[in-house]
Amino acid sequence: MKSRDFSSWIWGDALALLHQAERMQRQMLQSAQAASHAWEPPVDIIESASQLLVIVALPGVCADQVVVSFDPDGITVSGVRPIPAGYNAHIHRLEIPYGQFRRRIRLPLHTLEPDEPRLADGCLILTLNKLRETP
Repeated sequence: MKSRDFSSWIWGDALALLHQAERMQRQMLQSAQAASHAWEPPVDIIESASQLLVIVALPGVCADQVVVSFDPDGITVSGVRPIPAGYNAHIHRLEIPYGQFRRRIRLPLHTLEPDEPRLADGCLILTLNKLRETP
């Protein structure tokens, strides 16, 4: 009876798993690049008796990089946060999302009147005044 060499069998399984992991990583990177937007900024919505306040966290994004559009069903905030350029260094970690962003906020805008959007302390602030109902 022949003895079995388990080391070659285990090595073959390990290589197959590594190849599968590489394929999955390539597929994820390709689907991420094909997506129309890479990330969605977090949003807070606060309501008072007279207005609705929408706060969109956009630290590091310049005002000229942000586009706010209103339609009857809600608000769309889009733009881009570029990767900081000019550094002659190796990147060790990127936890802050960069690239294009887009956030859709569904609101009944037929009952709200938006003020001029403003960017303050790294946040886009949208003030929406409630319209008074006429009897």
